[in-house]
Amino acid sequence: MIKANFHTHTVYCDGKNSPEEMVQAAIELGMTAIGFSGHSYSVTETYGMNPEACAEYRREVLRLKEKYIGQIEIYLGIEQDSLCAAPDYDYEYLIGAVHAFFKDGHYICVDHSAADMVRNVETYYGGDYYAYAEHYYQVLTDTVLKYDPTFIAHFDLVTKFNEGGKYFDESHPRYQKAALGALHELVKAGKPFEINTGAISRGYRVTPYPAPFILKELHDLGGKIILSGDTHACDGLLCGYEMATQLAKDCGFETAMVITGDGLKEVDL
Repeated sequence: MIKANFHTHTVYCDGKNSPEEMVQAAIELGMTAIGFSGHSYSVTETYGMNPEACAEYRREVLRLKEKYIGQIEIYLGIEQDSLCAAPDYDYEYLIGAVHAFFKDGHYICVDHSAADMVRNVETYYGGDYYAYAEHYYQVLTDTVLKYDPTFIAHFDLVTKFNEGGKYFDESHPRYQKAALGALHELVKAGKPFEINTGAISRGYRVTPYPAPFILKELHDLGGKIILSGDTHACDGLLCGYEMATQLAKDCGFETAMVITGDGLKEVDL
């Protein structure tokens, strides 16, 4: 099993542990690499790092790279949200993400809470969850690549609170047309898509995303994947990785990408 996680959050944004605590936990787990990817700064979001926190975050991760050299590979990245300004630092990697967008001037956060989602759909989409999903995937298509990310985060984040079809049917033609339409456009950029287990470790889901129908289409299109914990605490560093690996294999993948000092590298699952 791949034992590397390049999507992690610490106390510098909305995580629970310090970077050093995460590194020490990763070493104890026998991980080969850990990448830090704090949320980028935006005046519309409370979970991102402000400029001062960004600078301190960079200093700390770079210090840990030196301190733990030879024990584990450590990489300095950032989760770059589509609503944020371009990074003002040359990070080793960027994760392209859409967490929120605007609807008729109103800020819509996709992954804040189920209650927030329901309220937004009822208020701004007339209760039409498929219109909500279509809007999300259009924003994703239009903006996730604007900062040339290393890989694409949680492609179908819009389903975070919908496991088991609680709010809408993910087999519905409108939903699948929106999701696969976005996939077909984004895969052209050649960026890996993450299989994300973060909602498992935080108790929102019992399965990773993207959904199998998306991953199977991604495989058939020749796309690549990267395993990711989207980790907000030490105990989530490898959470769900066995499940994610099996999901990838079930959808036809035999390899996944990892980040190295020389860029992305393909390794066997």
